[in-house]
Amino acid sequence: MPALEPHPDRLLPPDPTTRAVARELYESVAALPILSPHGHVEASLLLADEPFRDPASLLITPDHYVKRLLHAHGIGLERLGVGVDDPTEAESREIWRVLCSHWPLFRGTPVAYWFESELADIFGVTQRPSEQSADALYDQVAGCLERPEFRPRALFERFAIEVLATTDDPVDDLAPHAALAADPGFTGRVLPTFRPDRYLEPGQPGWRAAVDALGSAAGVDAGTRSGLVDALERRRAWFVAHGGTSADHSHVDLGSEPLSEVEADRIHRAAYAGRASADETTAYRRHLLFEMARMSTQDGLVMTLHPGIRRNHHRPTLERFGPDQGHDLPLAMEYTDALRPILERFGVHPDLHLVLFTVDETVFSREIAPLAGFYPSVYVGAPWWFLDAPDAIRRWRSAVTETVGFGKLSGFVDDTRAFCSIPARHDMARRLDAGHLAQLVVEHRLADDEAHETIRELVESPRRVFKL
Repeated sequence: MPALEPHPDRLLPPDPTTRAVARELYESVAALPILSPHGHVEASLLLADEPFRDPASLLITPDHYVKRLLHAHGIGLERLGVGVDDPTEAESREIWRVLCSHWPLFRGTPVAYWFESELADIFGVTQRPSEQSADALYDQVAGCLERPEFRPRALFERFAIEVLATTDDPVDDLAPHAALAADPGFTGRVLPTFRPDRYLEPGQPGWRAAVDALGSAAGVDAGTRSGLVDALERRRAWFVAHGGTSADHSHVDLGSEPLSEVEADRIHRAAYAGRASADETTAYRRHLLFEMARMSTQDGLVMTLHPGIRRNHHRPTLERFGPDQGHDLPLAMEYTDALRPILERFGVHPDLHLVLFTVDETVFSREIAPLAGFYPSVYVGAPWWFLDAPDAIRRWRSAVTETVGFGKLSGFVDDTRAFCSIPARHDMARRLDAGHLAQLVVEHRLADDEAHETIRELVESPRRVFKL
């Protein structure tokens, strides 16, 4: 069977001279702790610290990167365990066989890179996934999961994760975060992230019920505009008290025009009664996003924006399986004018950190880098989602560094639900950073000592940008 042998110089430049420099740079940071300022692994996973159930539910079902490409080739999500809460061993093994038998579909993708790194580096797998190797690989990974060193906390330590940020609803009580912080046997930091999207979208179904729940959690009446703002401020304070350092926002655009209090009150009343028009609900959402920026200047939460996604593009899949199943798709985006209201008011505020992400790579050099090149509050978010792949990351580096240097970059963001992919993704970023810096060194654009300082700063930059 074909061997699985990840090359020690994978992703480093092919030119021997440049590769030698890159290898030295990479090795200088390869073992540094992981700072993960944005992701979707749940705190309860580490609190419970229960053995992972099976290989498929650990490595396949939660990873939308895996699911979406298989689905694109006609494999139904039900065959990948979606919608199955407690698969039998036979069902889990069949999900694994589906992936392995279709492994050639992933050639040349970052998914193959991450997955093969996980299998080799975490589980000691030496055979490439295939129809023939499927059962043997399943047995090997399943055998590992029975051992205590493969439980969540043990892997957390093995992965050298120093900080892991989760993504949380403003009404969450954050009890798992509090319990982990109080546990003397757990030395990592797991921080909540405030994600208020649903409460800022009065045009979405269920908004009134969500606002009422938010008000209940905050102990106020959120049925008015001022009540909603008060509820959001109180819940942000709750997150800060539990170690939160950032608020995460994702809407279809970045409009941020504030309304007068009279107009905002009027639209809130209309939306709460279910009578607001589409234009009114959009205007109110943009007003509330401006309010989120104001709050960040007061409570210090980093404001991360990753807009431009059409959520749940395929309605039948949403209705059958729910959200986050791989059919959220990119939209073209505009940043410069959309963010002008926020930046004119708060762009030079010393307490605002505004991190801009995109899945529209045309705006990296056209808008995001120039904004970060002027406003002290603005940082360039790392390539995210459809762009967190080697070639796209290289293009991003070239697109933004000449405008803003290295000091206005967010640092790598893994944005993953697949726990075991975290070290593979961060390792990929460090290898690509080493390659980029090595090229500058051999072109005599950067001294060797500067390159070593810079690659370490890039690994450490989330600590500064996300106030970790």
